[in-house]
Amino acid sequence: MIPDAEGIRFLQWCLPRLGLRWPGFRKVRRQVFKRINQRMQELELFNVADYWHYVEAHPQELLVLDTLCWIGISRFYRDRGTYEDLQKSVLPQLAQMLVARGDEQISCWSAGCAGGEEPYTLVILWNEILKPKFPTLALRIVATDVDPLAIQRAERGCYRASSAKELPAAWRERAFTQVADGLCLKDEYRSPITFIVQDIRKKLPDGPFHLILCRNLVFTYFDEAMQRKTMQRITAELAPGGVLVLGKLESLPEGHGALMPWFPSLGVYRKIPNKGYP
Repeated sequence: MIPDAEGIRFLQWCLPRLGLRWPGFRKVRRQVFKRINQRMQELELFNVADYWHYVEAHPQELLVLDTLCWIGISRFYRDRGTYEDLQKSVLPQLAQMLVARGDEQISCWSAGCAGGEEPYTLVILWNEILKPKFPTLALRIVATDVDPLAIQRAERGCYRASSAKELPAAWRERAFTQVADGLCLKDEYRSPITFIVQDIRKKLPDGPFHLILCRNLVFTYFDEAMQRKTMQRITAELAPGGVLVLGKLESLPEGHGALMPWFPSLGVYRKIPNKGYP
């Protein structure tokens, strides 16, 4: 295994070259070290110094290294307070706005969806709590992640039982079918979501979106320049009056322009509405 001090020095050198920042990787560094160690074995390199020299001599290796730094961590109902806020305030207000305008769909984007737990949680919450209150409004979600294997897992929609343990028991029973090795989502909880392999630094799905969940990704792992660039592009895909949700420990960089804090303690921002929007 890569010694901690050597691994940290290497990450502090290479991450800025990838548009990423070291502080965001402190807690996940050992997962990254494990992946780098596997890559070193493939190259028959036996210590970090050798791999460091290899990267310097072969700049294209940075593209490989970039893929090793994407760590997907997710579970159903992660950060309960955020979902409770979506349920009680954010989604009802968005839904009321759209119904009043005569719209028939609420459009959402889950950025960095990992294995699909976040968008599926949103569907479960909508179906269980909000759909009966807004029967004319359909929920549609685009979910993206850079990792094709993660998207494959998401499309299968099957999980270990432990990944759904934080969901309310009644929701879990209605949303899943129990199988030998875990739980699989029922079709009605899968159909509103379209999964796409996509690197948020290079491309965004077509909006506009009324709700964007971008939690524990851009504003944790990207450096400030990449944060600002990505924030501008995300904001452009957000409908007037739409909502951007960050991770509970994240915040937007200064000068976030068209976005105003709505529930800042939970990382919730709203795009300044045009005239005629509530």
